Amino acid sequence: MAANYEFLAAPETDLNRVYRLDRATGEIGACQYGLKETSAVGVTLCYPPGEGAGAQAPGDYALVASHHEREGGVFRVDLRTGMMSICYVLNDTVVCTPQAR
Repeated sequence: MAANYEFLAAPETDLNRVYRLDRATGEIGACQYGLKETSAVGVTLCYPPGEGAGAQAPGDYALVASHHEREGGVFRVDLRTGMMSICYVLNDTVVCTPQAR
């Protein structure tokens, strides 16, 4: 059975990062384009789930952008419960604040 993913670009206008969300578990990661000295093509840099970004209680999760032009993170919302958290890249992982409403 294939996972049901949602993708959303970070709202920051000069950041080429895209967030990936597993809609059933709430697990979130991110990828972006990066330059590599030995390649004219470049590389895809991906950030795995870190603190708070792993699987959550089963739900119906979605991603929402703040539309703030300098915001690099996104909101992870549970459409069933109304709980939400803010997720962003910190060092080499995606982290999320504790869920609240």
